[in-house]
Amino acid sequence: MPANANKKVLITGANGFIGQFLGHYLLENDYHLVHALRSPKSIQQALAAGQLQYIGNIDAHTDWSQALKAVDIVVHLAARVHVMAETAANPLLAFEQTNYHGTINLAKQAISAGVKRFIYLSSIKVNGEQTKEQPFCADDPAVTLDDPYALSKQQAELALLDLQQQGLLEVVIIRPPLVYGAGVKGNFLRLIQLAEKQLPLPLKQIKNQRSLVSVNNLCSLIQCGMEHPKASGQVFLVSDGRDISSSELLAQISQALQCKNRLFYLPRGLLQVLTSAIGKSQEFQRLFDSLQVDIDKNRQLLNWQPQTSMQSALQQTINFYQKEQAE
Repeated sequence: MPANANKKVLITGANGFIGQFLGHYLLENDYHLVHALRSPKSIQQALAAGQLQYIGNIDAHTDWSQALKAVDIVVHLAARVHVMAETAANPLLAFEQTNYHGTINLAKQAISAGVKRFIYLSSIKVNGEQTKEQPFCADDPAVTLDDPYALSKQQAELALLDLQQQGLLEVVIIRPPLVYGAGVKGNFLRLIQLAEKQLPLPLKQIKNQRSLVSVNNLCSLIQCGMEHPKASGQVFLVSDGRDISSSELLAQISQALQCKNRLFYLPRGLLQVLTSAIGKSQEFQRLFDSLQVDIDKNRQLLNWQPQTSMQSALQQTINFYQKEQAE
């Protein structure tokens, strides 16, 4: 009998980009699954075989009792994420309601239900928005955060680690940078669409370095965190093990699409002035600043290495995108 055949895993955010991929990944590795969804209406695509549980909004009052029955491991992916047009009067309170209070409520009910291990998908934003001379490390000292989303994630991390220190729950925290893969949405999808248009863009020779992680490699680390005895009580960063500039990323996307790469050069200072003038300073930061992570801790403590190369994962992402466009 496979080692995982009797292990039951609750995945929150099961219908999201990462949640869907993780469900199929774990099913292939012989886990039993419980998919936690907000409501029947939230099912957008076919989920991996498993039990469905509808839990409503995630906050301090969510009842997880049915979803947690006989569960051994919780993988908590669900969160309130960044929104481009924030409507909440107090964004921090809105983020805290789901990301902090909702997470700790789930963790405490998991303890009562006898759950052994709790995997929490946090964010690299807990470390910061950019790196300069050195990559971020998982055990870097805490920094002062002014981003409501990042702060809510950090608060949840600290509360979970406190439960670990009390001996109540084995906690594993993973902070990914930008995640991409087949079916990706958001900023990465916009990059693909931008490259597909083959427009001349003033983005050549950007000298930054950014860490990315394919959803394949992220799910591999999540599973390692679920099983490895040394993962308990630890924080991990994750990447594909190779950093890339924004210019090179766009060039590789264009190559995978079999489109012409029409990037041209403008000085960074001029582009910064132009993007600021049209209210696109955040987009400038994402394109031009560096954000690198160090994953040596994963290699040394868990003997974990990225399983999929960036080139292979990018091609899988583009193949899926083109297939969807053709349907």
